[in-house]
Amino acid sequence: MQNKVQLITYVDRLSGGGFKQLRALLDGPLAGVFGGVHLLPFFDPIDGADAGFDPVDHTQVDARLGTWDDVSALSRCMDVMADVIVNHVSSESPQFLDYSRRGAESPWNGLFLTLDRVFPDGAREQDLLRIYRPRPGLPLRPTVLENGERRILWSTFTAQQVDIDVTHPTGREYLDGILHRLAQSGVRMVRLDAVGYAIKKAGDTCFMMPETFAFIDEFSARARALGMQVLVEVHSHHAKQIEIAERVDWVYDFALPPLLLHAFAFQTASAIAHWIQIRPNNALTVLDTHDGIGIIDIGADATDREGRPGLVPPEQLDQLVERIHGNSRGESRLATGAAASNLDLYQVNCTFHAALGHDDLAYLLARAVQFFLPGIPQVYYVGLLAGANDMALLEATGVGRDINRHHYAPGEIDDQMRRPVVRELLRLIRLRNETPAFNGYFMSLPCADTRLMLEWRNGADLARLEVDFRTLDYRLETVTSGVSDSFRFELATDRTGAAEPLAQADPAL
Repeated sequence: MQNKVQLITYVDRLSGGGFKQLRALLDGPLAGVFGGVHLLPFFDPIDGADAGFDPVDHTQVDARLGTWDDVSALSRCMDVMADVIVNHVSSESPQFLDYSRRGAESPWNGLFLTLDRVFPDGAREQDLLRIYRPRPGLPLRPTVLENGERRILWSTFTAQQVDIDVTHPTGREYLDGILHRLAQSGVRMVRLDAVGYAIKKAGDTCFMMPETFAFIDEFSARARALGMQVLVEVHSHHAKQIEIAERVDWVYDFALPPLLLHAFAFQTASAIAHWIQIRPNNALTVLDTHDGIGIIDIGADATDREGRPGLVPPEQLDQLVERIHGNSRGESRLATGAAASNLDLYQVNCTFHAALGHDDLAYLLARAVQFFLPGIPQVYYVGLLAGANDMALLEATGVGRDINRHHYAPGEIDDQMRRPVVRELLRLIRLRNETPAFNGYFMSLPCADTRLMLEWRNGADLARLEVDFRTLDYRLETVTSGVSDSFRFELATDRTGAAEPLAQADPAL
């Protein structure tokens, strides 16, 4: 995988069309900007109960977007990542419909998890209460199959997403079919969606257990055998992310977004500096994704009875959430928790630009820190355009995460790319992609409490970033082939002029 910034996008929501329109954007206005793209679910259909994360057929491209030939063509131009939705399948899928009609006689009978499959001896109240839940209620859905049989299905997320038994031979066959289809089309990385919930075990949390790690190990080996790397997507305590990182190709740095918001809100670099010292380097760094801003990732461990502490104190975490709501003028409050359906208890739904109060300089500095950390940076399509919260879409669907899933029309994309903040973000991405120092060695340098200093060295080449979270003063300097350069954001308002001077730079600059 190239050491360049990647794009995260739905095929249709950025391009205003399908694969051909997305290619035109990537080959045109965004030519040379991204080294890879994470294509959010493009399977049939893209507009189910969970924006494509509940495909009816995981091995078919939605015809409104294009074909597998389009995926192959894109993969020949850049690294392509796709999702493998390992935990569940749509209740409208042919597999489930056949099971509903034929029950135990269906060849897919072993694919679907029922309550008695997990608890063959029955479940006590304490067994059910011990199950870790990302949402209110139990992951159980009483249903009447088409053949008249009454069953209690396991549904971690929505009622339209029926959990599968990944340990059953039929479940393995189902997932292997998806892997082979993706590999045939040139996909070189797969993201294991909701894999933390994939294994269920009576009397346990059913989330990130030793058995879950074993499944991740085994599934990753199958993907690698087909030439694909694996990204594990899990929102959890930061210690679990470190543990996961030791066993897989890539993890998300989900702690980074809330820690940067914390740094600006509390005008301190202490929490994020500590994280930089202990975080895994085989990380994809993000500030925003198709989901909300994860809060659980920097909080105390919700699955540990002893309550392992988080990266920030609980009271500061509560204040941070309120700060986001205030910065977004209350918009995020309308999309978070019980205010919206399809809710998640561990995240705040808001665009990252809005979470920073639409402060262009703070936003670009957050991106600069992201790009300087070890790993591969990813930029979500709404974040690429420094997007605002889509309140109309939220009102239309009632789904909280839709506040950050705007549908951009082609003309709208052109207008947004003319904004100074977007233009400067593109400049910053190109600097990250083209500066040789980022192929060298990283260090985080000691600094004052309000400041963060990050540095890369590759032989005589160097890149250094220094940010003051209190004043928003900053310095971004590079040395390439003996030539020094100082990078400044060209915004209408740059508040750094009167700021307290930063520490002196290395004489090499």
